[in-house]
Amino acid sequence: MLLCLSPAWLSKVPSESRPGESSLLVFKAVTFDLGGRTTLEEFAPPRRVTYFTGCFGPCKVQGQSAAELARDLDCPTGGSGELARLLEDKLLTRQLMDQQAHVAVPPTLAFTFKRPLPLRSVTEEQWVRMVELSGREGQDNLLQEEIAAFLQGSAMEPYNQVVVKPSGWRWSGAQTVSFHAKLEQGCILQAVLVLLETLEEEESILLEAFIPTARVVQSGSSDTNNSPCNTSLRPNLALRICAVVCRSRKDQPLLSKVVCGVGRADKPLKHQATVPQTLESSLQQWGLKDEAQVAAIRVQIKQKSEAAMKAFMEMEASLSAEQRGGRRAQTDIIGVDFLLSSEDHVLQLVALEMNSQLCLETCSVFESMGRVVGAPAGEVARPLVETMLRRAQCHLMEGKHVLVIGAGGVSKKFVWEAARDYGLKIHLVESDPNHFASQLVQTFIHYDTTDHKRDEEHAQRLVGLVQERGLHLDGCLSYWDDCMVLTALVCEGLGLRCSSPTAMRVAKQKSRTHLHLLRRRKEGARWPSAALYAVPCCHLESHADVERAASHLSFPGVMKLEYGAGAVGVKLVEDAQQCHLHFDKISRDLRDDSDHPGIGLGWGNTMLLMEYVSGTEHDVDLVVYEGRMLGAFVSDNGPTRVPNFTETAACMPTCLPPDREAQLIRAAYQCCLGCGLTDGVFNVELKLTAAGPKLIEINPRMGGFYLRDWIQEIYGVDIMLASVMVACGVAPLLPARSLPRTHLVGVMCLVSQHLQALKSTASLEMLQALHERGVIRLNLLDDELVSTEYEEPYCNVACASSSRSEACLKLLGICQVLGIDSPHYPVTHFLSHFK
Repeated sequence: MLLCLSPAWLSKVPSESRPGESSLLVFKAVTFDLGGRTTLEEFAPPRRVTYFTGCFGPCKVQGQSAAELARDLDCPTGGSGELARLLEDKLLTRQLMDQQAHVAVPPTLAFTFKRPLPLRSVTEEQWVRMVELSGREGQDNLLQEEIAAFLQGSAMEPYNQVVVKPSGWRWSGAQTVSFHAKLEQGCILQAVLVLLETLEEEESILLEAFIPTARVVQSGSSDTNNSPCNTSLRPNLALRICAVVCRSRKDQPLLSKVVCGVGRADKPLKHQATVPQTLESSLQQWGLKDEAQVAAIRVQIKQKSEAAMKAFMEMEASLSAEQRGGRRAQTDIIGVDFLLSSEDHVLQLVALEMNSQLCLETCSVFESMGRVVGAPAGEVARPLVETMLRRAQCHLMEGKHVLVIGAGGVSKKFVWEAARDYGLKIHLVESDPNHFASQLVQTFIHYDTTDHKRDEEHAQRLVGLVQERGLHLDGCLSYWDDCMVLTALVCEGLGLRCSSPTAMRVAKQKSRTHLHLLRRRKEGARWPSAALYAVPCCHLESHADVERAASHLSFPGVMKLEYGAGAVGVKLVEDAQQCHLHFDKISRDLRDDSDHPGIGLGWGNTMLLMEYVSGTEHDVDLVVYEGRMLGAFVSDNGPTRVPNFTETAACMPTCLPPDREAQLIRAAYQCCLGCGLTDGVFNVELKLTAAGPKLIEINPRMGGFYLRDWIQEIYGVDIMLASVMVACGVAPLLPARSLPRTHLVGVMCLVSQHLQALKSTASLEMLQALHERGVIRLNLLDDELVSTEYEEPYCNVACASSSRSEACLKLLGICQVLGIDSPHYPVTHFLSHFK
């Protein structure tokens, strides 16, 4: 992040990719390091800006400079002069809060020469009445009539005073605000006439009720919405509640900070003239000490401030690129000011205005003061910085040419949709010439890669095809298990970033992974050796291998395919006889890829036997770049239906305490590095025992099933985009350990267990309808209702909530209603680990 203190440090040049737009270059800036040290640096050649923001509001010369620099840029901008003009228009924002956000505002009478463009279609009036004037002269009678009607109206009955103030871009500060008794109609008219002389087109004069701050003497009930409190007016002091709201992922508003200011009620309560303090301290001073009531008020602030920003964003989305100040211009942060009033002895929040900078500055001052007493810093800006990084990284990846090897199935459909949304140019290599993804990519290359024993030959052919077609690639990757070694070979041939083919081979073959790590036991390391996490196992190609393994390993054990996926063919075995029987069955039923596509049979059907490890099962999804761990996300799995190991249930975030979660992350990271996996997004499956983590297997690709969707929903991180960035040689900047935005708990649906429900009560149409309504979160993993002995999950049905326990209860209820829960598929048991 760079800070430019002068517009002379930047330069606009014509965009190379977008005619009519400009790129912004930085020649000089203040830089920041993690320790807080700042440095003034000059850049030669200049750096290209990937996200631009500044003071676009009415703030002297800097605002004008920032607005000029931001106009029509090809990179994302967090605002513009045009949008700041709208945000600083009190009439516009008050109408939006009143009519669209349904947030209480003071009763208001507005006089204007010409309505702001977004208000020209407004016909219904609730608490804000607009009167359009034909000119400055000869308006006295009309003004007098409207003012009299407003003051005598029912909306003004509870109030004794009014405020007269201008609204518009030019009017910042409170020097033109005046207070009047409601009975002084002559003085009110004179104040309006004085302002009328200076009014310009699309500016307004607001006459609004002066709403005093409520004073709570004795708190009676914890319900601020429905239960009465003993409230009385405290006219000598006013309380201003200042909320900062940021645009978060998927254009959802997110409250980031709330502070309060206290001042005299008979004077304008300016942000700069108050000392900020917490909401809790302020309410205590007002006599409100009931924790439940304070919590309820905070919930109201969150709901109403986020609704206000949502209304502004929707209005903003209806504007043209020219009206917004550029194609990439949008408002990423706003402030909303509230008063806490009382109506019929019930506490009520009343919104005064939105602003572009003042609330953010106030909250920043508050955090700065709090540092001396150890208060957490960065809360107000964290969601904004996450949005900056997300938009900047998306801009960096826009137009990148990426080779993807292997299209996968229905469960990977999101890849092609996301690639389109990110503006990626995908060149797909796929064995199936009729794959649905062939119509969703820039280039489709049909090439049969199913026999992965010939991957080196395939890699040479694919490198040749890329060169013949003249493709200039920025990266190459795969999301499909079978194609990971081939992808590494192609990257090596093209000189693109990826973990080495050797590392991919070690990770792909399960017994080789463990044996490779076990051989590293003697290597010196600062941390415990990765061998600590490996489990004794043996490779199986014949019955002789089975007999030898049974004599060396302890039972019970687990048998699985060496190159398998989706837990297909995985079984708990109690003795050598069961091992021989299962080896015979798999050797007979699963011979090659045609028997069960997509589970690794293109590599052969050899097996392994490993000792069974007791404990809870977890997934760790890692983002690794040049050997550095940039992100880690832990999820928990429920108990499986032994002797099989098909996944039944999962939850995220993890239920584990921080120290145990840290053990899993460290184990997953060390195992990846121990195998040589230095670049990519990897999914590591582990068991957590009483003695610490034990490795099950490493999937050297992004986590499958629901994991990408859940991580994005809970943490705002798209591991699919992160994997593309790593492949293109761009280090992803992921948010630091932030609080989860929700809790997700889900169960798998299997055709063998749920066929009747999936054709009736839990049909795809019903599940999709519930998903659209936000009742469940659906991830479809297959598109055929066919039951086979070696099956994979058909879909995952999840519920979200602010607490894990509530999410579990919601999910259990949904599963009972839909027929997913049954004596043969006990959802209660599958959720029993999530405590």
